[in-house]
Amino acid sequence: MKQKSVAVVGAAETTKLGVIPDMSQIQLHADCALNAMKDCGLKPSDIDGIATAGEVPQALAQYLGITPTWADGTAVGGCSFMLHVRHAAAAINEGLCKTVLITHGESGKSRIAPTPRPPYPDSLAGQFEVPYGVMGPPTMFTIPVLRYLKTYGITQEQLGMVSVVPREWAAKNPRATFKAPITVDDVLNSRMIAYPFRILMCCLVTDGGGALILTSAERAKDFPTKPVYILGTGESVEGPMISQMEDFTSSKAFRVSGKKAFDEAGIKHSDVDHLMIYDAFAHLPLYGLEDLGFVKRGEAAAFIGDRNTAIGGKLPCNTNGGGLSYMHSGMYGMYALQESVRQMRGVAPAQVEGAKISVCHGVGGMFAASGTIIFSNEAP
Repeated sequence: MKQKSVAVVGAAETTKLGVIPDMSQIQLHADCALNAMKDCGLKPSDIDGIATAGEVPQALAQYLGITPTWADGTAVGGCSFMLHVRHAAAAINEGLCKTVLITHGESGKSRIAPTPRPPYPDSLAGQFEVPYGVMGPPTMFTIPVLRYLKTYGITQEQLGMVSVVPREWAAKNPRATFKAPITVDDVLNSRMIAYPFRILMCCLVTDGGGALILTSAERAKDFPTKPVYILGTGESVEGPMISQMEDFTSSKAFRVSGKKAFDEAGIKHSDVDHLMIYDAFAHLPLYGLEDLGFVKRGEAAAFIGDRNTAIGGKLPCNTNGGGLSYMHSGMYGMYALQESVRQMRGVAPAQVEGAKISVCHGVGGMFAASGTIIFSNEAP
């Protein structure tokens, strides 16, 4: 993709975040979609491309009264929306559509008209992992994490620190679910879920959603919002079963997706001012920092422990509070994208002063997929 040829012109989350028992899943999609349109002054009739996960594009199009010439229903888990951004940028560049709406809505907490959650009984994981007691993310992620901790000698205290730092960022965010400060001792004394994960190492379970609107960089000049340009994109997948990972201490999908995005953007790691790493559990920022190339293998825990990703650090990370403290309705990728856009617009609650480049990196499933988007607020 040509650098900065496409821009985000509309971005918004659902009107309410957290617990929303009076809205179904598709209503959450519609709410954030209308908020994003309002953000940039558009109507449903102005949209000619849609992408979504959780719901299908045809349901969303009919619900909102949109007649698209391009649609994408890619669903690879929580990073689906990073892939949607990449695919939408390609579609706009190819002239398949002009204005793309990407939506996410999920009744993760209230479970009002939700879609079923994997693993499904007839899936590979349902047949060959679930029968052995591995059921759901807290238990599935333990398989590679225990190997990672042993290989690099990472302590429980170091893993706990990964949860402490985003809570400090969340304290600055009025919309964050959890804002009260926590310590490493608080994390290690919290309830055990599945070793080594304690509850404060696990993501929130909430309701909510978010939407983005993309168009060409040329058209973006005419919008009332500050354009956020797409500098580089990447995506990859590894496989549907976490037990079959190529390397338990590293995600192949992370490495491939991240390298592709950095190569496309033509930037160095030292150029990055702001970073979002999907943190459904405390280990994910460790894998992300290493597999994206910000630190060497086994060094991420010390990097976080030295407060490099904290307020005032050299690489501010998960500045909205992350999936551990801000929001996590099930597929967190959209919330990470929203925070990158806010940072590039200069309107984030915990704004990183002078930030010009933001890297937004996501995971799908249990290291099954990955998407990476690099944003810039500098015009082409």
